[in-house]
Amino acid sequence: MGAIREILRRKGSVVHTVPPTSTVLEAVQYMNQHRIGAVIIAEDSRIVGIFTERDVLQHVIEEERRPAEIGVAEVMTREVVCCTPDTPIDEASRILRDRRIRHLPVCDPHGHLLGLVSIGDINAHHASDQATTIHYLHEYLYGSA
Repeated sequence: MGAIREILRRKGSVVHTVPPTSTVLEAVQYMNQHRIGAVIIAEDSRIVGIFTERDVLQHVIEEERRPAEIGVAEVMTREVVCCTPDTPIDEASRILRDRRIRHLPVCDPHGHLLGLVSIGDINAHHASDQATTIHYLHEYLYGSA
């Protein structure tokens, strides 16, 4: 299998961040504008949390709180699990599955953010690998026409 760096090379390393001083409403509007399901909460180029659609549902909607009146730092997930570019894709997939999360920041050994992979990115990589394998098996079995 490959490493996370292969996914980043294909998708790019743009990571959407908002400061911890943002309101939930501002963060959600930003997420909607960019059509993404999570943003990294960063301060001085360091990850301090991640804010996801799940955080909105659990800590805002369920508790009937007003998004414009809540700081994103109050409801973000503080315990952020990261991987490195050298993390095997199968290991990253296992992390996402076992921790029941959908987004995995990619950091260097010093904690600097290099990218973000989602379960969708990993699934797309697996599907691409499977399509390639099927193509080569078909060529092997039936020969080139």
